[in-house]
Amino acid sequence: MAQSRKSLISLDDTPYYHCISRCVRRSYLCGYDSKSDVSYEHRKSWVEKRLLFLAKIFAIDICAYAVMSNHVHIVLRVDKKAAHAWSTDNVLVQWHKMHKGTLLTRKYLKGDSVNESELKTIKNTAEVYRKRLYDISWFMRNLNEYIARKANEEDNCTGRFWEGRFRSQALLTEKALLSCMAYVDLNPVRAKMATDLQNSFYTSIHKRLRYNAKNKYVKGLLAFKNASFGNINRTLNFTLPDYCALLKCSIDIMHDAHSPFKTSKLSAIVKKLGVEQSKWPQIVTNFENTFSFAAGDSESMLLFKQNTKRKRMAKFKSAASCFDC
Repeated sequence: MAQSRKSLISLDDTPYYHCISRCVRRSYLCGYDSKSDVSYEHRKSWVEKRLLFLAKIFAIDICAYAVMSNHVHIVLRVDKKAAHAWSTDNVLVQWHKMHKGTLLTRKYLKGDSVNESELKTIKNTAEVYRKRLYDISWFMRNLNEYIARKANEEDNCTGRFWEGRFRSQALLTEKALLSCMAYVDLNPVRAKMATDLQNSFYTSIHKRLRYNAKNKYVKGLLAFKNASFGNINRTLNFTLPDYCALLKCSIDIMHDAHSPFKTSKLSAIVKKLGVEQSKWPQIVTNFENTFSFAAGDSESMLLFKQNTKRKRMAKFKSAASCFDC
């Protein structure tokens, strides 16, 4: 049974969410269609560019993403506080980068004079836009509708491109966040579309490594701590070298799960992360199904249950066995 978005997203519990959108026409929408011998790989760049564009507009940062042949994974951080700190003008300018707005908001931004009644209406409209600019559903809507229109135009057809709704998982703790990020960034390796991080194209880790080599910051991607990119207010509480080491060890385990050397090497990194080591292969290869609509330790899961007024928490034992360390 489908659940309301309100029961899946609770910003009081966490600003971090794992979102997944899947195509309805299978792999040829973003991959290679063997029947028609046509490649649609170029659409992956559409998704990546649109994602990073939206992150510059919304009060939502991207922690990780992976654009696959028939689905997209995104780990998002909602910054409600930043959105509420924006002035009315800031809100309208941001919104108008994506949408036309109203006649009044366009008139106001042009600098034309408005009367008191019109100004009140403009401010009320801006408050509606403000809430949308930190709303995950609006973020995903502006991603998916844009891609669907471009794909349908290219295919000269109409109809659905994506499934009706995107799936979301609340990431309640730092352990869950970093575990999910690793799962997302390793999607191409797991799908045997890549062998390492350097050729894991259309993922956040590939983008980070490319820009890091030039000592540049990827706008729209939440930076790791200790990043030398100047004045960055928000960062992930993990360094990029440590994160890359975690991913590389995970790749080694995927290739040879029975190697004692590789297992011991991973052990030190996973121990630092605070995740049950024996569960790590399962987490990094099947995060989406290991957890349900939320992932975290027992305490955070119970609090999420209380705040979202749920009768039960799906996959509670599974989450506890992974993160109660």
